[in-house]
Amino acid sequence: MIYAVWIPLLVPFVVVPAARRLADALAPARAARLLAVTGAGLALCTVLALTLLVVPGAGRLPAVAAAGAFVHPLVAAAPATAVPLAAAAALLIAGCAAAVARAVRGHWAQLHRDGRPGRADRGELAVLRDSRPDAYALPGRPGSPGRIVVTTGMLQALEPLEREALLAHERAHLTGRHHLYLAAAELSARCHPALRALRAPLGYALERCADEAAAHAVGDRRIAARAIGRAALAARAAGEPPAPRPAVALAASAGPVPRRVAALLGRPAARPRVGRAAAATLLICLAVSGAAALDATYDLHSSIEIAQGENP
Repeated sequence: MIYAVWIPLLVPFVVVPAARRLADALAPARAARLLAVTGAGLALCTVLALTLLVVPGAGRLPAVAAAGAFVHPLVAAAPATAVPLAAAAALLIAGCAAAVARAVRGHWAQLHRDGRPGRADRGELAVLRDSRPDAYALPGRPGSPGRIVVTTGMLQALEPLEREALLAHERAHLTGRHHLYLAAAELSARCHPALRALRAPLGYALERCADEAAAHAVGDRRIAARAIGRAALAARAAGEPPAPRPAVALAASAGPVPRRVAALLGRPAARPRVGRAAAATLLICLAVSGAAALDATYDLHSSIEIAQGENP
């Protein structure tokens, strides 16, 4: 177990280069799903590996040995390293749990906050009287479709078809529940520092999903690209920054806008081989991490049986 248990802790560092290539080389929806699943899976394997490091050291404590009916010390527990290693792993698990709890509370509070922009409006669209150009999708409570918030300054900066594309972009964020993908990535990052690198490619993939939905809604990729570019330029050209957005908001002008516009216009060459290779790398890393965690779990279970005198 002592070797297999380290694999889930090291694999996330291997995933990062492949994840950065995946967002550009694979279809946006597939890339977003794969990045979210990979991050969540590797985070779970990380927590399991840390838990497996805690058990051998804890088994050397008299109270734990008595509760587990150990008649022999755990085979996997070397006295010189087991207890300090278990203590360090326990501290890491506690830190992860606290960080995840804070993130969940913060996300939940944002979704349930009463003083949301445009709360006097009851429809899907809330228009704020503000000369500063801004637009974003604001997810609602569970079971609620959420709202699209746009300022009068943003509406004045765009032409009618561009406005339609912008609203379709934000609507795609709401219907696709993209904030849940980002929440999953945020929670995964709290469990392993290397998984923080998945948030940027995942955010880009989600923006690309909404871009494609906007292009489909207006029937013209050039209009969608122009709407996104002009919205971003209008927001940056404003003399003062827009009002602070809620943390769960998703904005059309976020992320690497030039890359998104170029993708809509079809400028990047298709790279199916790179996409398949990156996707395969992520899936292999996830499978290896899960298999190593299961192997370490089986070894620990065998060690516990030996310590209980059931399997000489």
